[in-house]
Amino acid sequence: MSLTLAIDIGTSSVRAALYDERANVLPPTVVKNSRLLNTTHEGGAEIDAEEALQQVAQAIDDVLKKSKNIKDEIEFVAISCFWHSLLGIDKQGRPTTKVFGWAENRAAKYVSKLREKLDETKIHNRTGARFHSSYWTAKLLWLRKDFPEDFARTAKWLSFSDFVALKLFGYARQTEKSRQDAGVPFTSVSMASGTGIFDLRKCAWDEELLRFLRIKKENLPRIAAIDEETFSLNKKFARRFPSLRNSRWFLAIGDGAANNVGAGCVEKNKAALMIGTSGAMRVAYKGEPPKKIPSGLWCYRIDRSRVIIGGALSDGGGLYRWLKDTLKLKGTDDEIENEIAKRAPDSHGLTFLPFLAGERSTGWNENAHGAIIGLTSATTSSEIVQAALESVAYRFAEIFEQLRKVVPIEKIIASGGALRESPVWTQIIADVLGENLSLPETREASSRGAVLLALEATGKIRDLSKAETPKGRMFRANRRRFGSYLKARERQAKIHSEIFETKRGWK
Repeated sequence: MSLTLAIDIGTSSVRAALYDERANVLPPTVVKNSRLLNTTHEGGAEIDAEEALQQVAQAIDDVLKKSKNIKDEIEFVAISCFWHSLLGIDKQGRPTTKVFGWAENRAAKYVSKLREKLDETKIHNRTGARFHSSYWTAKLLWLRKDFPEDFARTAKWLSFSDFVALKLFGYARQTEKSRQDAGVPFTSVSMASGTGIFDLRKCAWDEELLRFLRIKKENLPRIAAIDEETFSLNKKFARRFPSLRNSRWFLAIGDGAANNVGAGCVEKNKAALMIGTSGAMRVAYKGEPPKKIPSGLWCYRIDRSRVIIGGALSDGGGLYRWLKDTLKLKGTDDEIENEIAKRAPDSHGLTFLPFLAGERSTGWNENAHGAIIGLTSATTSSEIVQAALESVAYRFAEIFEQLRKVVPIEKIIASGGALRESPVWTQIIADVLGENLSLPETREASSRGAVLLALEATGKIRDLSKAETPKGRMFRANRRRFGSYLKARERQAKIHSEIFETKRGWK
């Protein structure tokens, strides 16, 4: 039997496992190595590039060790990786910067400069990305201005997955001429589309933004052509991973895109709602981007034939973890859940603004901060937690409304560790949206999605939409609670507009 090794590179962990030809995981091979990006009081979110590379290599070591008694050939290696990261390398391929993650916020001060000099609406519709510190537009301005020496030493700007490919791969397998390109950084259409400087319709780097940023195409990775979709290991890592010497390695795709595919959401009528460290709601389909992308949403590519559109929240499972740690909640997780489940919707009198890590969709406010309005001496910690969980659901409702303007959503499939650990939160979201949610048993949706895309590319699967998705628990929306939450959403929206100004941020 042919096997596929899946590697899922996230901000909070590196996962790896083997999958069979039907994209079913082999449970004894699953590896999860936790890690976190380093955060700073100034808004930094970074990790050392070489350290992060070794974490990926270690995950591969671990899964190969766990599967040493499996005799079947590992024919393919599929990778998903977190979107929006940026690092620089010099001419010798050595890092000139840290790896800056999507939550890196020190570049926020340059967003206003982008909006002053460029037409954000046109660029958003062309690249699918608003001006925001999570994208390369603001990050590159920040690095040029604040770290001129590092910027001058940088020969190439890469996503972290491009750095992994540069270090692990030799050359593209499909074309003999590509042997000459060993050592040339490559990126996938999917990863390039998450940078914010990629033209979605031309599938090429955006020329206007490159001119503005004073970046040449030579300073960026090569976008892999159709005949450059798989690679071989270089000699160094072929010695380290001998069982993968003959495997075909795919370039990474964005973890959000992989999550949609793995959750079975690859048609316009299916939306994927995910809460991990952060949160997102997305629709993927074959075809071109909408003619006009709603202002609160982003749009990227899965590959050259598919797009994915949706919204992202900076605060998801990370917010829940912060609440537990900061409020020093008493009792087990189940006891906390049971306490919240007993309470009526919005019965605490609080309005929680869930922007501890800033706002992405739908307002894209760089200067947004978290807030709790309505506190009294009688407010309890469980009420604060309830208000916070509800507030995240209200943000999903804003994304949902904008998505329905461009795609006919009929079904919502949930995923992510935070929702699996909190059925109460999943039910709150269903009630706020007024829509039923399905939570399949596919625990590693991003890994599975990367595997499915690899199997389709090699002809082992003909149609991703026909791939079987395991059934799971159904959360049915309560219409009475939906009405209560609708009033609470209106209150949050009013307070949000009173506290924040769209362009100037916190008053």
